[in-house]
Amino acid sequence: MNSKIFEKIGIGNIDPAYIFVILLVLLVGVLVYAILTANKLKQLSRKYDNFMRGKDAETLEDVIIKRFEQVDTLIVENEKKTKEIAEIFDNLKTTVQKCGIVKYDAFHEMGGKLSFALVMLDKNNTGHVINAMHSREGCYIYIKEIIKGESYIPLGDEEKKALDKALGNDVQ
Repeated sequence: MNSKIFEKIGIGNIDPAYIFVILLVLLVGVLVYAILTANKLKQLSRKYDNFMRGKDAETLEDVIIKRFEQVDTLIVENEKKTKEIAEIFDNLKTTVQKCGIVKYDAFHEMGGKLSFALVMLDKNNTGHVINAMHSREGCYIYIKEIIKGESYIPLGDEEKKALDKALGNDVQ
């Protein structure tokens, strides 16, 4: 069979059956490729739908909205906690943070070291010295104010030792 088209192309002497077989093989190859591509697209579409649906039929959009709401709640709670912590630190400045105690015999006829000098100071070394002296007649308690580590009323030896302990200057 002679074809004018084949002759113009330069393949006029080739049997058209060969060309038909070659085209048929190419067609089958393209068809197989299209089927494989459609199958991969279907799998990818199924994975995408599962991803977007999420777990328990919940959409990804719902999950993201919940997470943003939780983040907003956490931000508010964090600000609240930060204010509370700052308030706690302010309160800690005036609490007793340093203590020192010295037990002694106020009167040598008594035994057991029942008398004591107790120093309680805050962060700024301000507080009180409590001196409890025990005797046979009773117990006498005295208090002296400490401001920035110093007393304006003279301290006894035991009170000075207790103050040094509270200040961390205790040398033994």
